[in-house]
Amino acid sequence: MLRDIERGDDAQVQAVAQVVAFAAPDILLLQGVDWDLHLRTLGALRDAIDGAGWRFDHLFALRPNSGMASGLDLDGDGRLGEPEDAQGFGRFAGARGMAILSRYPFEADMARDFSALLWADLPGAILPADMPDNVRAAQRLSRVGHWVVPLRVADTRFHLLVFHATPPAFDGPEDRNGRRNHDEVLFWLRFLDGAFGPPPGARFVLLGDANLDPVDGDGRKGAIRALLADPRLQDPAPRRPGPVPPEPGHRGDPALDTATWPAPGPGNMRASYILPSADLTVVDAGVFWPAGDDPLGDVAERASRHRLVWVDIAID
Repeated sequence: MLRDIERGDDAQVQAVAQVVAFAAPDILLLQGVDWDLHLRTLGALRDAIDGAGWRFDHLFALRPNSGMASGLDLDGDGRLGEPEDAQGFGRFAGARGMAILSRYPFEADMARDFSALLWADLPGAILPADMPDNVRAAQRLSRVGHWVVPLRVADTRFHLLVFHATPPAFDGPEDRNGRRNHDEVLFWLRFLDGAFGPPPGARFVLLGDANLDPVDGDGRKGAIRALLADPRLQDPAPRRPGPVPPEPGHRGDPALDTATWPAPGPGNMRASYILPSADLTVVDAGVFWPAGDDPLGDVAERASRHRLVWVDIAID
């Protein structure tokens, strides 16, 4: 990824930079960003966005579970060292992590990283019944990570609760990935309940890619529906602009979709969420999904199958 950014002619990098510069967010959570110890890759991406017209002065990223070798045969296929045997699917250490870019300073020394939490240690976890004991004793909950990151907005401390969950697919009847996806979302309900220390009582935003639509597609829907209904949070329900045609075979509102998996995939789904705490004032929200005749439509498609989701918040 660093090579592609520094080369300066990668179409996806250019599209990402253009979309971000157009949206001009104060705080940006990116998924699928390769991590390295000194954040050279993230810094290069920030510079590409700067070249497109929008500057972030503050960067934050921790080592993801994706690509972290476990030394075990986690998927039970009799082979070691495959991407499926990492703590989170990944072909190398740091593959496809998370990153936060901000125009406000982080209080990085106060960040909490729950990525090392064992899946079995989550209260109410629904692990596969046939999971071997040695895997149960080593398997982390997070595919990528669960972070609580404070930053300073003027004189106000503001917390970001961020994550990127496992797709609830690509497994067998044991539904290992579906169960893990459910529990990665369930983590936040347990966190807000105080199971992992005092949660922020106010001025926080939970955001990330749950890889799960609350109505359509594969996956166990209980945790995401409970999260969306939790009175400690509010769902601004960001929508695509303009009239949106119905999605064949789907029951959910297509204007709420945030990502597309064309045939033979499941189609358009709501996968990414921004859920401010109930005390915050939401001014506006949306999904950056330009219409087909908009020149930025092609740019958004080149950037990612996942569209940029945004929420404007007023902080007193």
